[in-house]
Amino acid sequence: MSRAAPTAPLPGYEEAAALIAAHAARLARHRPPVETVPLGKASGRALAEPLLADRDQPPFPRSTRDGFACRAAEASTHRPLVVAGATRAGDAPSGPLPRGAVWEIMTGAPVPSGADAVIMLEHVETAGSCTRTVRLLPPRTLEKGENVVARAAQARKGEKLLPAGAAIAAAQIALAASCGCDALRVYLRPRVAVLATGDELVPIRSAPAPGQIRNSSSRMLAAMVSAAGGSPWILPIARDTARSLDAALARAAAADLLLITGGVSAGKFDLVEAALARTGARFHLTGVRIQPGKPLVFAERPRSGTNSSRTQCCFGLPGNPVSSAVTFLLFAAPLLAALAGRIDRGPRFALARLSAEAKAKPGLTRFLPAACTFAGPLPTVAPVPWEGSGDLAAMACANCFLVVPEGAHRSSKERLEAGATVSILLI
Repeated sequence: MSRAAPTAPLPGYEEAAALIAAHAARLARHRPPVETVPLGKASGRALAEPLLADRDQPPFPRSTRDGFACRAAEASTHRPLVVAGATRAGDAPSGPLPRGAVWEIMTGAPVPSGADAVIMLEHVETAGSCTRTVRLLPPRTLEKGENVVARAAQARKGEKLLPAGAAIAAAQIALAASCGCDALRVYLRPRVAVLATGDELVPIRSAPAPGQIRNSSSRMLAAMVSAAGGSPWILPIARDTARSLDAALARAAAADLLLITGGVSAGKFDLVEAALARTGARFHLTGVRIQPGKPLVFAERPRSGTNSSRTQCCFGLPGNPVSSAVTFLLFAAPLLAALAGRIDRGPRFALARLSAEAKAKPGLTRFLPAACTFAGPLPTVAPVPWEGSGDLAAMACANCFLVVPEGAHRSSKERLEAGATVSILLI
C-alpha cells in the first residue's frame, strides 16, 4: 500500500490545509458537466458560464431618494426653485429640466436630463399652492451626482457581472433576474457517497440495543454535502469486517467523492485504511495535529467507469460526529467545492472577540464548538460546554468552531484569555 510511513510526524493544520488546497486546484482544472436549470432552482449551484449585463445598469440615471431633481449649483444658492413636474418610479425619463426649476422625483425613478443631483425631501422647505417652489435649507449645499446613480455606473451592456464558477445564492439570483435570465447554465452537482462504518451503528428508526447507537453522522454529513453544493448518496452501514468494507467500497466507486466515517483510528477493528489500500488507494494524509479530528485519512484511488485517468478522492473521517463535522469543513468541503466547479473553496474563517477563556493543548490546533454573537463591530464568541467529540447536543448549540492555535499554550499559560481576538471556523 502506498502511504506515509507510520513513524513520520503528523502534519499540522496549515500543512494539511495547503496539501488539500493544492489537490483542489488540480481538480478545478477539470470542469464538471453542465446543465440548464430554472432560476428558481439555481440556489446552491455554481455558474458554468459568465453572467453578462444585457443592458447598461442602471439603464438611466436613477434617483436614490424621494425628493427633487435639480442642478446642484442652483440648489446650493438656497433660492426658491419652481417645481416643473414630477416623475414616479416606472415613468419614462423626462426633461430637459428648465433653468431655475426642480423636478419632483421618487426613489428609483429616472432623473430628467439637465439635472445633476437630487435634494432629499426632508432637506427642503416648500411654498406656494398654484406655483409650488422648494428651497434647500441652509446651511446645506449639494454636490453634482449626490443621490443619483449615473447610467451604467454599475455595469455596461455586455460587461461580465459574475464569472464562471461563482456560487449562486439570493444576491446572484436577483442579479440574474435583473438581466432577464429565467434560467442559468450551471455545473452538475458532484455525487458524494457517505459511508458510515461500525458494528455499533444501527439505522435511525431502530431501537439501539445495549452498546449500540443510531447512525447520526451519515445524515449530518449528507446535510453538509448538500449545503456545500454536492449531491449526497447515503450508503448502507458497513460492518467492521474486511468483506463488508470491500463490498461497500466497490459500490461507492461510482461517486465523485467518498466520505467514510469511523474505522480510521489505530484500534483492532479500525479497518478502513487497509480496505482502501486493497482498492489501490494512494494515501496523502493519515493524521493531522488537530483536535478533534486527529485520525483523518485522505487518499485517492482509481475510479470506476470509462475515464480511467481520473481518480476518486476519499476521506476517512473520525467516527465521532463533532470530529466528522470539523474535518469535513476543514478538508472535504474545499475539495467538494472544486468538484462542483466553484471558485470559492473555503474553509471560511472570521475574527471574533473571545468572551470566556479557552484551554489550549500542546502540539494540537483545537477546534472547539462555540456560540458566536454576530453583533457590533466585532463578533463575540464563547466555547460551548461539551463532553468530547461525541457530544451532539453541544454541537447543535454551536454556530461555529473556536480555533485555538497549536502554539497558544506556550504564550498564554495553556489558555486563550477572555478579550483576545480569535479566529472562528464558520459552519
